[in-house]
Amino acid sequence: MEDQAEKLREIMKQKKDNLNVPKETSVKTNDMAGDKARIITVTSGKGGVGKTNLSVNMALAFARLGKKVVVMDADLGLANVNVMLNMIPKYNLYHVIKKQKTIREILVETEYGISIVAGASGFSQIANMGEEDRKDFISELDTLSNADIVIIDTSAGVSSNVLDFIAAADDAVIITTPEPTAITDAYGIIKIIATEYDSFNMGLKLVVNRAKGAAQAKGVADRMINIAGQFLNLKVDYLGFIYDDVSVSHAVLCQKPFMVVEPKCKASICVQHIVERMDRNKPKETAGFGAMFKRLFGSSSEMGRGV
Repeated sequence: MEDQAEKLREIMKQKKDNLNVPKETSVKTNDMAGDKARIITVTSGKGGVGKTNLSVNMALAFARLGKKVVVMDADLGLANVNVMLNMIPKYNLYHVIKKQKTIREILVETEYGISIVAGASGFSQIANMGEEDRKDFISELDTLSNADIVIIDTSAGVSSNVLDFIAAADDAVIITTPEPTAITDAYGIIKIIATEYDSFNMGLKLVVNRAKGAAQAKGVADRMINIAGQFLNLKVDYLGFIYDDVSVSHAVLCQKPFMVVEPKCKASICVQHIVERMDRNKPKETAGFGAMFKRLFGSSSEMGRGV
């Protein structure tokens, strides 16, 4: 865990350094990188709390605001984004890493106005890439630079992969439910973030899913936010809640987003409110997609040479 902590601190230091770059230099850097996409990571302490459902439906809500949105499935074990959209992409990031396909060739446009990138085994291969191959891969990712929003659906739980994505994203959305086990696991991931990062404001945001109402959701959020601030010295913002709505399970069975199947249901309205709130509170600067991967994997290559 000590090596992982050191790696994460280095990533965080690079993130701070990027934010402290003078304005003129920052613009030039972003121009060279070719992007300013807003990176939103969606994660959870445990599986089964609605993480992928939130990722996909948030993407639709952003698209309805006129944004160009890409959803990246970064769950190494389960390709839930594909299942939820009733799609089977033929290619994924693995084929890009092996230089068999380009990003544009694996990017799949959906009928809902959003695009998806299948991760599958691709992410697990990145750590084993040589420096030149990694540079080529990052350069290839820059072709997604014209997206306004990139939503990364991570694996559930606390893995190094998930923590790295949280560190590198502009916004990290943690989703939980009112169930005690879900709350405990969500708090667990927040606690580990606080342990590994020396930063009060990480851009963490909390969404309470399957709530009976606003009061129940706020009660859950207030407890977690107060504990994080008082005992962990970590700021967590309450982003909103999603009703426990039968329309959601119905849409899952149909393998369609609930915002498409039931656009006026309580859950759909909640997600639209959450996204509109996020759109009103944009980060002052967004590093972009290619820059995110440079932060993610640049430090690991440096550490590898130092071992």
